[in-house]
Amino acid sequence: MAAAGGNWDDLSARLASGAVMALIGTAAIVMGGVWFQMLAVFVTAVMVWELWMMLASERPTPGMLMAALVASILSGFLTVDRSFFLLFFLAVPVIGALSLRHERLTFFGFALGIQVAGWGLVVFREEYGFLWLVWLVLVVIATDIAGYFAGRALGGPKFWPRVSPKKTWSGTIAGWIAAGAVGAAIWALGRAGPELIWISMLLSFAGQMGDIVESAVKRRCGVKDSSALIPGHGGLFDRFDALLGASLCMLLMAYIFDVPGVAW
Repeated sequence: MAAAGGNWDDLSARLASGAVMALIGTAAIVMGGVWFQMLAVFVTAVMVWELWMMLASERPTPGMLMAALVASILSGFLTVDRSFFLLFFLAVPVIGALSLRHERLTFFGFALGIQVAGWGLVVFREEYGFLWLVWLVLVVIATDIAGYFAGRALGGPKFWPRVSPKKTWSGTIAGWIAAGAVGAAIWALGRAGPELIWISMLLSFAGQMGDIVESAVKRRCGVKDSSALIPGHGGLFDRFDALLGASLCMLLMAYIFDVPGVAW
């Protein structure tokens, strides 16, 4: 019985901190504009700092300076001509990669991806509106919740034990199903075609891969969490890694591919 209880011993902390994050995030999404921009800037900067601290915890000062630079660049990118500021997204990845003694490509790739994903969420909110950003966030949340409960209740074979030993196939598939249900609900509202179901499931998979890749980095660095900022969740990077993956995937689909049946 003790072992079974251990599967749920972090539930109360997860629920409490998750509720606070949901409240803040929902308010920012609803208000949009500068409020959502500020949240995106803050979260993006903190995640870059957490990434640095995982890779070079013995040198905290450069991480803080780069986080401040990320906030400055992203803030400027969201308020002036975006084409002019686009190349500035390379500044922190390049500086960090040159400053590190190891894992230089890891920092470069993740720092760049974090910034692009953060910017993408803001653009997504501005250009497509409130409902579509809510859909994207709900896909990620539904995937996480369904995966958490199904994985602990059903157990079974591990999805990728060498990288993420807690993730199971049952939880992974449950996440896809839950995301598909979110897409079906939006379709039922008459705002998109049935293609939104498989798109939602694809974004669910992209989010899961974001989580898996971040888990791989943590294992290479020998850390359990990216930080201890959020009770029950670890750091912002731990909480938003799936949203990063889904955001990058959505950017690719929205700007490169013409997805039929979706009323952007």
